[in-house]
This record gives sequence, C-alpha cells and structure tokens, in this order.
Amino acid sequence: MKDDPRTIHVDEFLPHPPAKVWRALTDSALIARWLMPNDFQLRIGHTFTFHGSAMPQAGFGGTGHSEVLDFAVERMLKIAWNAGPDDRSGLRSTVTFTLEPEGTGTRLFLAHEGFDPDDPYQVAGRRFMGGGWPGVLRRVAGVIEETASGVG
Repeated sequence: MKDDPRTIHVDEFLPHPPAKVWRALTDSALIARWLMPNDFQLRIGHTFTFHGSAMPQAGFGGTGHSEVLDFAVERMLKIAWNAGPDDRSGLRSTVTFTLEPEGTGTRLFLAHEGFDPDDPYQVAGRRFMGGGWPGVLRRVAGVIEETASGVG
C-alpha cells in the first residue's frame, strides 16, 4: 500500500481478548494511563479533551479537542481528534480504532485520517504521531496486563 500523507495506519496485535482491549479504549482512567488524561465518556456526541505536552513544532498547544463520533461495542471506536482553537495546525481529523478477534488476542487497527499534506504543522504532526501511535498501542497491552495483575 502506498503511503498516504493524509493518514496514519497502524496494525498491532494485542494478546488480550476484544472485551479487555475495548475496556482499555473506553475507560477514561485507563485511557489516561496509555495516552493522556481526559474526560472521555462512551456516548456518541460527547465532547472531551486530552491534556498532553505542547508540541510547538507541530502547532499543538497541549490540549486536544475530541468528540465521540461512532462506536460498535468491542468492534470499533471513532473519535474526532482536533487541534485547539489557538493551535497553529488547525488539524481536524478522526481516529478510528477497529478491533478484530485473532486467536486468543485482538488485532487492533488504527486509522488517523485528515492531515493536510500542504500544511507544514500538520505534516510535522503526522510525522510525530506516525512515529508515536505504534508505541501508544503497545502501551494499551501493558495497561491491560497491569490491570489484570492488580497493579494500578
């Protein structure tokens, strides 16, 4: 598949069943452990924020503005992933997590779509996030393991 400058695709196998992966993707406290602090609620139309570190090179001020766009329990979660009103990037994108059972685990696909290849801040943001998303998805597995073992 040809690299699309408007999209990031990640495919990660997690050695956990879809129900556990789904919980990690939709529980605000668990999301904070593998991604960023947030006020997420699993409800279509719910707007929420992520609070992370500013990345001036990518025009990101540190707060991501999001909305739950769609979901199918234990199968798919789609959220808006937008820059703040004062961020230089002006990013208006979506992140879709798709879960597929595979053996005793789950194949987790991520599609982060909507980058403008003509905007230097969004190009930088895609480069940073493209390198970061694989590690983020691996952290999902770590959070599931810690939760199962009683850590945290």
